[in-house]
Amino acid sequence: MPVSEAQKRATAKFEKERYDKILTRFPKGTKEKILSTGAESLNSFIISAVNEKIEREALKNE
Repeated sequence: MPVSEAQKRATAKFEKERYDKILTRFPKGTKEKILSTGAESLNSFIISAVNEKIEREALKNE
């Protein structure tokens, strides 16, 4: 069953209100390297890496 236009708009509104969207570009081959680590997904790997970096920087700046 196709998704209705109203559902598409509702989903877009939900995402816009709750998430920041960040476009990133990596050198060719990075995707395969990330997936070869056993990461659940690219998104989860990147979020985890960013959060770890934020925590390290916060500790360093205390």
